[in-house]
Amino acid sequence: MTTAPVCGARTPIAWWECEPRRLRRDREEIPAHFPDLVFSDEGAGSWEGTLPRWPFGRPEPTHLTDWIGESGLRLRLAYSQAYPMVAPRIIPLDPLPAPFEWTQHIWHVNGDASLCLLQDDVWTGRETVVDLLLKAAGWRIEYALMKYQAIEEMTGSGIVTDHRLDHFLAQPPPPGDGGQDGPAC
Repeated sequence: MTTAPVCGARTPIAWWECEPRRLRRDREEIPAHFPDLVFSDEGAGSWEGTLPRWPFGRPEPTHLTDWIGESGLRLRLAYSQAYPMVAPRIIPLDPLPAPFEWTQHIWHVNGDASLCLLQDDVWTGRETVVDLLLKAAGWRIEYALMKYQAIEEMTGSGIVTDHRLDHFLAQPPPPGDGGQDGPAC
C-alpha cells in the first residue's frame, strides 16, 4: 500500500540535493585554500573558522601582524537554500564590527552584520566561493586600516588584487589605542 500525496504538502529540498556538483566543488575548493574552515550541513549549510591573515599571491607586508595580529578574520559563511543563485552571507565573528558600522557604506558591512563584498562585481551563481573568502580576508585588513584611521573608506575592488594599501602595512600602525574604537559615527 502506498500513501497518496497530500495536495499542497511539500517536502523541503536542500540546495545541495539540486546542486550536488556545486556542493562537491565547494567541499573541494574551500579546504584546499582555507584549511581552517569547517563545514556544517545544519540548515542550509555553513563554513566556520579563521582565514589566513594574508592568502594573496604577493608577499606579506612586513608589519601586517602589527596591524591585525597573528591570525586573519574568524567568520561564518552561511548558505541559503537559494544558493548558488544567491551568494552566501559572510558574517565576521572576530573582529565583530560595531553596530554603527553595519549600515555605513564605508565599512562594507550590511545591516544584518554580513560583509558587503560585491561592491563592483555581480554574483551570477557561477563564481567560486573562494573569491568571496579572499575578499573577506582583505576586508579584515582594510577594517584595521579604517580603525587606525589610515584610510577614510574601504576600496571598491578590495585588497586581494589591489596593492595600493600595502605601503601602510610595510610600516607599524600609529601609536595609540590599537584602533579599537575607530572613528565616531
